[in-house]
Amino acid sequence: MSMMMEKIEISTADRIREAYAEHFGQAATRLFRSPGRINLIGEHTDYNQGFVLPASVDKAVYFALSPRSDARVILHAVDLGATYAFDLHDLAKPADSWPYYQLGILDQLQKNGYRIGGFQAAFGSDLPVGAGMSSSAALECCLLFALNELFVLGLDRLAIVKMAQRAENEYVGVNCGIMDQFASVFGKAESVIRLDCRSLEYEYFPFAMNEYLLVLCDTSVKHSLASSEYNTRRQECEAGVAILQKYQPDIQSLRDATPALVEAHREELGEVIYRRCKYMTEEIRRVQEACELLLRGDLVGFGAKMYQTHDGLQHEYEVSCEELDFLVEQTRADSNVLGARMMGGGFGGCTINLVRADAVEEFETYQKKAYFQAYGIPLPCYRVRITDGTGEIL
Repeated sequence: MSMMMEKIEISTADRIREAYAEHFGQAATRLFRSPGRINLIGEHTDYNQGFVLPASVDKAVYFALSPRSDARVILHAVDLGATYAFDLHDLAKPADSWPYYQLGILDQLQKNGYRIGGFQAAFGSDLPVGAGMSSSAALECCLLFALNELFVLGLDRLAIVKMAQRAENEYVGVNCGIMDQFASVFGKAESVIRLDCRSLEYEYFPFAMNEYLLVLCDTSVKHSLASSEYNTRRQECEAGVAILQKYQPDIQSLRDATPALVEAHREELGEVIYRRCKYMTEEIRRVQEACELLLRGDLVGFGAKMYQTHDGLQHEYEVSCEELDFLVEQTRADSNVLGARMMGGGFGGCTINLVRADAVEEFETYQKKAYFQAYGIPLPCYRVRITDGTGEIL
C-alpha cells in the first residue's frame, strides 16, 4: 500500500473517530471503511446481463459505531452536521432523505429475520459528491458490514452485496444494478473485477499502477436527460432482444446476441435500435478482450479499448454530452494518456483517464485550463488508486 494512500485513509478515519468521540462523549467500539468504485470498461452492460470491469478505490465511506443497551439508533452525519435518532421498531421515512440508506439496511435486516440491538454511529466520507463513484452503495455496504460484525449475524460478503442492493431498490426507490455494491465489498488492491452480471461469477485481473494513475475529471454538470434516457435505453435494448429472438429463440438479453447477428438484422431493427444493440454487443465483447490485454500487461491496448467504449457511448448509445466529449477529445493527442472515456450513466459526471504517473500534474493543468476556457466551469480532478474492498480499520 502506498504512503499516499495510507495518509488519505488514516486522516479520514481519524476525522470520523474524533467526530464520534466529540458527539457521543466516548470512543467508538469499532471503525469500518467501504470504498467507492470506478468502472474501467463495461458501461450500461449490467442491465443487459453482460460483464462489467469495476474496481474499488482509495476514497471511501467510514462508520465509527458502538452497540447500545436499548433499541435506540442514533446516526450522526459528520459531513452534514446532522443527527437522526429513532427506535428500531420505527423505520418510517423521515423528512430528510439522507438517513434513507441506513434505514433501508435496517429494513432489509428485519425483513430477512435478523435481530440486532440499538447502536450509535458517526459516519462520513472523502468521496467527492456527484462524481459517480457510488457513495450511496459504499454507505449501505459499510453499515451492513459493520452491523454484521457488531452483532455477529453470520452474513457472507455476497449476502451483504445483495441485501445492500435490495435496500436501495426497495426502501430508497432507486432501481440500481448490483455492480456498485459488489465492487465496494469485493474490491482487491491493484486488481479489477470482471463481474458476470447474470451469474454473479467474478474473477480478478491484475491492474498494476506503478507507471500509470487513474484520474477522474469531473464535468460538474448533470443534464436533466439522465434518468429519462436511462429508462429509454433499457426499453430500446429490450425491443432489440424481442426482434432478435425471432431468429434466435434462446436469446434472453443482448448478452446472448453477437455483433454479427445485430448486423444481419439491421434493417428490421431500425436505425436507433440497431445502434443501441451494436454498441451493447460490442461492449460486452470488449470487456472480455480488455481482460485478455490485462493478462498480457498490455495497458496501451487496454487504453485503446477505453476510447472505443467512449466512441460507442457517444455515437451509438448516445448517452454522452458535449462536456464529456470535449474532455475526452482533449486527451487524444496526448501521448501521456493511454485511454479516456466517460464513466457512469452519462449526460454529465466524470471522464476516467489512464495517465502516465509522471505526467499527471501536467495533464490536470492542461485539462483544467482548456475546460474553463471552453465552459467557464472549474474542473475538479481526482487521482484514484485501486484498493481493497469493505473492511474494518483496527
